[in-house]
Amino acid sequence: MKQAVLDTNFIMSCAKQKIDFFDEIKFLGMKILIPEEVIEELKKIKETGKKLHSRKTAELSLKILEKNEFKKIKLNEKNVDKGLVKISRKNKEIFVATLDKELKRKIKNQKIVIKGRKKLELSN
Repeated sequence: MKQAVLDTNFIMSCAKQKIDFFDEIKFLGMKILIPEEVIEELKKIKETGKKLHSRKTAELSLKILEKNEFKKIKLNEKNVDKGLVKISRKNKEIFVATLDKELKRKIKNQKIVIKGRKKLELSN
């Protein structure tokens, strides 16, 4: 089964734009993987985010994660982006869901991105 690993900014953007990313990714036939480090980043933003809307979006993101099924993974890397690059290099079959331009450039695997503010799309 194909697998998709989700980045923090992807989850928060989907929550903010009311995109049901769990359903859409499952519809694509993929299993969802979320690094523990991403969940920790969301918790940290919820508690100490500089902007109120960022804290609220992180809180909403965490609630969405609580209500859905996914597999937790460990990146074993302090920097989430480095961990995502490493995991994508180890497994060429894994899809990375991110909006980070620098990360998209570094990752050679297929990516899942937001298209037109309402839909998810696969890209190279």
